[in-house]
Amino acid sequence: MAKVKVRTGKRFRAKRVESHYDTIVIGSGIGGLANAAFLSLLGKKVCVLEQHYTAGGYTHAYEREGYEWDVGVHYVGEVHKPSTLRRVFDVISEGRLQWAAMDDEYDRVIIADKEYGFVAGRENFANMLVDRFPGEEDVIYQYIDLIRDVSKYTPKFFAGQGMAPWMAGIYNKVRPLLVPKVFYQTTREALESLTQNQELISVLTGQWGNYGQAPADASFLMHALIAKHYLAGGAYPVGGASEIARSIIPTIQKSGGEVFTYADVEEVIIKDNRATGVRMIDGTEISADNVVSNAGFYNTVKKLLPEQTQQQLGVDDWCSQVQRSSAHLCVYAGFKGTAEELGLSSTNLWIYPDGDHEGNLAKYNANPDAEFPLVYISFPSSKDPDWDNRFPGKSTVEIVTPAKMEWFAQWEDSQWQKRGDEYEALKEKFTQRLLEKLFERHPQLRDKLDYCELSTPLSTNWYQKNSAGEMLALDHFVDRFKKPFLHPVTPVKGLYMTGSDVMTAGVGGALMAGMMTSCAMQGRKANQVIKLVKEYKEPSNTTSASDTVQAHP
Repeated sequence: MAKVKVRTGKRFRAKRVESHYDTIVIGSGIGGLANAAFLSLLGKKVCVLEQHYTAGGYTHAYEREGYEWDVGVHYVGEVHKPSTLRRVFDVISEGRLQWAAMDDEYDRVIIADKEYGFVAGRENFANMLVDRFPGEEDVIYQYIDLIRDVSKYTPKFFAGQGMAPWMAGIYNKVRPLLVPKVFYQTTREALESLTQNQELISVLTGQWGNYGQAPADASFLMHALIAKHYLAGGAYPVGGASEIARSIIPTIQKSGGEVFTYADVEEVIIKDNRATGVRMIDGTEISADNVVSNAGFYNTVKKLLPEQTQQQLGVDDWCSQVQRSSAHLCVYAGFKGTAEELGLSSTNLWIYPDGDHEGNLAKYNANPDAEFPLVYISFPSSKDPDWDNRFPGKSTVEIVTPAKMEWFAQWEDSQWQKRGDEYEALKEKFTQRLLEKLFERHPQLRDKLDYCELSTPLSTNWYQKNSAGEMLALDHFVDRFKKPFLHPVTPVKGLYMTGSDVMTAGVGGALMAGMMTSCAMQGRKANQVIKLVKEYKEPSNTTSASDTVQAHP
């Protein structure tokens, strides 16, 4: 068995850090890592501080009882072919990060007793829908054209995020004239302008779990970006999710920087409205010319800013204008047997009781014993071609469903693994219900189960330092994208934000946020960041995007 390397980064010790850096980045999610890597490539010495035991944020992996699971990188689109996203990953990892294409059928949407295979390729996707919805051919092609249009106009929509705030304010006032009106509609509004076929709409929105909101609430922009993102299929990091951070960290180190774990930041130090560094939980102070928070909007403005600065900026008013995304439950299960022996593919399953996404979610939110409104099942071990080298004779599955933080509020002040019998009984109840959803689809797995555990919103709070178990940072309602305070440049000089809250959720959104924050930090020299991407040349000893390994030949 090959040696398994899951943890990334260097453990924080006060004596290991230098007294001053060009930039300190708080949080090592993909937005923070991307920002740090771009700055390093521009010659800046960057210190990344991660409070968790491993770097990567939601791109990290964890190991338990001889198994490994990702916690957020279930699949990524547009990286197994030439694309901007792939190119950005190549730049910040200097070609070290490789991707494995999933099976052609990357998603299967199951609504009651009907199944719809989402197969890679625009024509394949269209043909499936046309075959299942005769008479809706024009609508289907209009929909595909629409999500591609949204993708095409997205750089214009987010252009202000790379500008100075005053310039972004002017730009965003004229932005509605530069992009289609669907950018300012909910998903349901946009789709019902195309068709009143509710069954078709329920299928088209069958991936709504990727952005965490039912169609009536979510911005169509978010839906379209996700749908277009996977139109050509999905991919997975070769070697597992932890390879993302592992491949980027050397880029940060090359200009003298480092990524530290167990590095808990207590507060950003602000003097005369300028960020001058950070104070660690142990009292250590580290100075820097700039500080970037990748800790999320709420953590940044409510936990990291000094109380006086919060009052001066009016952050309570900011917080009242946005809302946290949904919490979730996830069963992490390990099974004896290889994917081949167990009959598993890399295809994700999206399981719904029927097509009433909003109604089912409302019933479940009101009563956790109601039918799950959505169950997402992922097979990470089937997606990684290197898995059998690292974990021979084993397979893993993840089962995800939405949850409410309120269901677990009574244990909010308790410690991990010390929450009592009632908490464990509630977890076991959810675990068995979710496992049954898996066994309905794969009954052969029932007797092969070797290990499983359930994460709750309290787990998310514990490991991610969230306060409401939110999985996808801020919700993606239409007005969210109009908020001037969700911008990489904050009113505090030298303090910036990055990550999904200044762009969109998901690995791709957070990655591009890291790039946009880097542009904003360069000011008039923002083209230096763009130049790194445009002029990147693939090292001769790495695999090209077109030669990316196939998970299942």
